[in-house]
Amino acid sequence: MGLMTAVKDRILQLCDERKLTINKLATLSALPPSSVKNILYGKSKNPKLVTIKCLCDGLGITLEEFFGSEEFNRLEQEIK
Repeated sequence: MGLMTAVKDRILQLCDERKLTINKLATLSALPPSSVKNILYGKSKNPKLVTIKCLCDGLGITLEEFFGSEEFNRLEQEIK
C-alpha cells in the first residue's frame, strides 16, 4: 500500500466512524469539497500537511491520531 492510499483509506475510515459525508467533512474542515475529493480520487498526489491538519481539526483529532494508525505503520520506507 502506498502513502496516498493510506491517507485516503484513513480519511474514509474516520468519516465512516463519524457518519460524515465528504461534503460535511469539508465544511467542518473549512476546506472546499473539491480539495477533499481530489485527495480521495487521486487527483492530489501530494496534499499539503496543512490540508491534512485542517481535516484533522474538522474530525476533532490530532495529527498523531490521524497518522498513528496501522495503515501508516505498515508503510515501507520510501528511501533506502
